[in-house]
Amino acid sequence: MMTSNLSRFNPVAALSLFEPLRALDDLMRDSGMEWFWPATAGSGGIRLDVRETDQAFDVEAELPGLKKDDIKVAIDGRQVSLSAQAAAEQQQQRDGMLWRERHAGQWYRSFTLPHEVDESQAQARYEDGVLRLTLPKKAGAGGTRLAIQ
Repeated sequence: MMTSNLSRFNPVAALSLFEPLRALDDLMRDSGMEWFWPATAGSGGIRLDVRETDQAFDVEAELPGLKKDDIKVAIDGRQVSLSAQAAAEQQQQRDGMLWRERHAGQWYRSFTLPHEVDESQAQARYEDGVLRLTLPKKAGAGGTRLAIQ
């Protein structure tokens, strides 16, 4: 039986000499094995969906496996910053053998919206690993459109 050993070309693989854990990350991802918080840590950041309506921006951020107390949201005008930090420990003992793991992670994502946000009316909900933000636009922040004559 003949097997195929195709692998993805990585043009910056030579740079991994300076990042000793990159090869381990690649191995875990390529083999289908996942780290402790797979959707967040494995993707390299917080995944976002941002939708705009006439009145607000609706943001959905995937943060699976975290508690709402681990998440922070900061709004400054048009700038929105999300950060999360968590730590966990697992322990298992069987037949005189002890297995123990400690995991810690920190994630950060910042983005700029096209209009200023009314911070006093902003809302945040965290449910089933998804952070949902409703960020109303500040009145008059959209500017004025001039008619060209």
